[in-house]
Amino acid sequence: MGCFECCIKCLGGVPYASLVATILCFSGVALFCGCGHVALTGTESILETHFSKVTTDHAMLTTVIQLMQYVIYGIASFFFLYGIILLAEGFYTTSAVKELHSEFKTTICGRCISGMFVFLTYILGVAWLGVFGFSAVPVFLFYNMWSTCNAMKSPTINITNIDSICVDVRQYGIIPWNATPGKACGATLGDICSSSDFYLSYHLYIVACAGAGATVIALIHFLMILAANWAYLKDASQMHAYQDIKMKEERELRDITSHSKECLNSYT
Repeated sequence: MGCFECCIKCLGGVPYASLVATILCFSGVALFCGCGHVALTGTESILETHFSKVTTDHAMLTTVIQLMQYVIYGIASFFFLYGIILLAEGFYTTSAVKELHSEFKTTICGRCISGMFVFLTYILGVAWLGVFGFSAVPVFLFYNMWSTCNAMKSPTINITNIDSICVDVRQYGIIPWNATPGKACGATLGDICSSSDFYLSYHLYIVACAGAGATVIALIHFLMILAANWAYLKDASQMHAYQDIKMKEERELRDITSHSKECLNSYT
């Protein structure tokens, strides 16, 4: 076998579906974790500067943001390892790899591991649907503030008193009702929308939400691949069992034939 044929055969053993799903999963998790971490920091800065100037009023919020950032570290580490494991499982169950190793046989343990990955990926997919919905909440809040600022700047809207237009973040439960000032009105609200922290955090939340959506798609892709691989392993196990029974029957038939010929020769 030449070098070219060997390369073609090796490339045939690559689980391309699992590879695409892994790349999509890594990209989605990286976008969600990286952008979400920076956006949370920017949100904390905006709240401390404009909506809650007393430290004790937003102490709990600061703790929650720090915990969420630690959770982001854990999510990134876990899915980096889990994506590699699923990719390795894809290599394990690729039919081309089985052709390269003719002695390959599936075991009950291998099928149980594949079934466990199907169940775990399903649970993670449902969990990430919740994460995707949760990540859309800050996008909605920032969009409301951004649209309010645009309404103030619009020349078609007749506003007699610009200070009457306010955004009160206390109504969303982000900070307590006794926080000072708790809301931003008029020119202060316009300054917030024009700040780099607001602009950056708003767009980072959008990217983080898109990353969560990409992760959901990747996990659905993984789920389809794992289900197909599990069915393949089950069929391969049944085929090996059939071949073993067939070989045993052929061996017994040859033994019976040989014994019959020996008896016939001795009789003759």
